[in-house]
Amino acid sequence: MPDCDSKIGKSIEYLTFFAVLTRLHAIMSTSTTPKVNIEQLASLCKRRGFIFQGSELYGGINGFWDYGPLGVELKRNIKDAWWRDTVQRRSDVVGLDAAIIMHPRVWEASGHLEGFSDPMVDCKTCKGRFRADQLESTSCPQKPSKLVGACGGDLTEAREFNLMFQTFVGPVRDDSSVAYLRPETAQGIFAQFDNVLSVSRQKVPFGIAQIGKAFRNEINPRNYTFRSREFEQMELEFFIKPGTDADWHEYWVQARMDWYTSIGIAPEHLDKYVYGSDELAHYASACVDIMYQFPFGLQELEGIAARGNFDLSRHSEFSGKKLEYFDQESNERFIPHVVEPSAGVDRIALAVLCEAYQVEWIPKEGTGGDVREAVPGEKMPDGYEERTVMRFAPTVAPIKAAIFPLLKNRPELVQTAQDLYASLQQRWPVFYDQTGAIGRRYRRQDEVGTPFGITVDFETLENQTVTWRERDSMAQERIPIAEVADRLAAALA
Repeated sequence: MPDCDSKIGKSIEYLTFFAVLTRLHAIMSTSTTPKVNIEQLASLCKRRGFIFQGSELYGGINGFWDYGPLGVELKRNIKDAWWRDTVQRRSDVVGLDAAIIMHPRVWEASGHLEGFSDPMVDCKTCKGRFRADQLESTSCPQKPSKLVGACGGDLTEAREFNLMFQTFVGPVRDDSSVAYLRPETAQGIFAQFDNVLSVSRQKVPFGIAQIGKAFRNEINPRNYTFRSREFEQMELEFFIKPGTDADWHEYWVQARMDWYTSIGIAPEHLDKYVYGSDELAHYASACVDIMYQFPFGLQELEGIAARGNFDLSRHSEFSGKKLEYFDQESNERFIPHVVEPSAGVDRIALAVLCEAYQVEWIPKEGTGGDVREAVPGEKMPDGYEERTVMRFAPTVAPIKAAIFPLLKNRPELVQTAQDLYASLQQRWPVFYDQTGAIGRRYRRQDEVGTPFGITVDFETLENQTVTWRERDSMAQERIPIAEVADRLAAALA
């Protein structure tokens, strides 16, 4: 079933060739030079434990990624921030955790079995397989300097390829046991609409939110973790009264744009792609993609679609059960319309990593001078050293603070630092490090994005104060050790 997604050409039934060209032009014309290339970022992510290639021990498997100790914390913080703002802080949204494998009729009703496909071509020359709508943006495996559409390879005619992973339920593999890994989390919400409505005591307008895994058998996974075969979604189905679609759609577009800036993405790195009338699904009245300037171009983070009552109507038709809402105030029954903000957790995590990455030239201790952004290809000035820093917003940073004793061979410093670490660890993910020079320990934490450093030194033993260091400015100040928890809580609020 076509939905609001950046995958150009995924829904051939309603996306015309002209619309594809228009969308590609809009994306390419707004691109800017990124401050990090994807190879640099991937290297840091592996070195520091954010992201590993799935099954790397056995050579890897394309389109699957594992999140390491810091990556899993980053993703969890992003999901927590979304859940907090979308569900916990609202009285008109409730949550759901639906099963990954659902009754096959769900996917018949949704249209996925019939229409959830990408156009695919094979190259008889290089034996590669490519999406037909990406030939002008995909490098040739044999001639990387050329694109597939211009490399002179012998391409087959385009054919449709269904993106759902098929599996079997039960001991016998036959047509009666066929099932599918869900390609999106939304349909679980629609299938449970009536149950949630009856137990939640909600009234339209209200929403049902879900975070969970989804699976798409992508023809050509690429751009690091951006397009994967296994990924996580954060989706909200916000059910509304017919006729209020435009207002609620506008509301949710703005709310979602505001949320991205709240987790540390600069507004100037975000953009919106507004679907034209010739690009919309037949049931949709509006759709907007929130875009981010990745190193590989301007790409979608989230789609917000006004989907009408298509989904509930289809499930009502296929199940034979009425999925209506009775409005007591107006004394009328109707099938609610829906506005759907649908975001990819992995894409957002990648955007946050790209946004945070910074290489700087900083003056060596005692030399003076201003911090400068490192310029690729230029020589670092005399008296400077290089610093790689991940400028995560504190709310999504994997580690919130690092605690250091100035010297590891002074038991009184070590004990005080460990006591402080133990008390903070009860509330936040913090890190303890006593190995190496204090400057080197600061650099290690800068590179993983820890926003605050707290050093226990000899002055701590005299007056119970510690050195509080800010990651971004590298400024230091003395604060009472008794105020550390409150200071950290305020910074993370």
